[in-house]
Amino acid sequence: MGFEQVSTLPDGRRLVLREAVLEDAEEMIVFVQKTLGESDYLLFEPGEFRPSVGEQRQLLEQCARSDTHLYLIAEVDGEMAGMLHFQPGKRKRNAHAGEFGISVRKKYWGMSIGRQLLQALLQWARQTGKIRKINLRVRTDNERAIRLYRSVGFKVEGTISREFCIDGRFYDAHWMGIELD
Repeated sequence: MGFEQVSTLPDGRRLVLREAVLEDAEEMIVFVQKTLGESDYLLFEPGEFRPSVGEQRQLLEQCARSDTHLYLIAEVDGEMAGMLHFQPGKRKRNAHAGEFGISVRKKYWGMSIGRQLLQALLQWARQTGKIRKINLRVRTDNERAIRLYRSVGFKVEGTISREFCIDGRFYDAHWMGIELD
């Protein structure tokens, strides 16, 4: 296993951040399905994320074989509380950059789990010596997430109109990025 970090949450519980392993596949699917019902800010709609356990395991195997692909799990008292997935560009010309997605179960919001996942991503990316730029897309009305991203160094690099359509309503998105030395 690669990356692992242990810390204490503000309420005294133990937080473990670690790389996902094949045995996490089924629990990861359940986690995402639950999380989709808790927030409209995620890319998938409830019920839309339905990979098989085999497909999820294939993705985890791909991550394990790559030194520039990362899937992190956040656990609180053994329960999956958050997840972060970073995927680099697929071509030589953009392999130095990538995009990530992050989600935290609602009952763990406000406990700095998202911040710790982001800081772990940045630490890992710098250690690769290969990742030089990290990007993300975030709805322009997701003010809490934007504040978090800015607080660790991300900058708004552009805005895309009508990037998301939820229940017939359009939402714009910011492209944000951070350059790594």
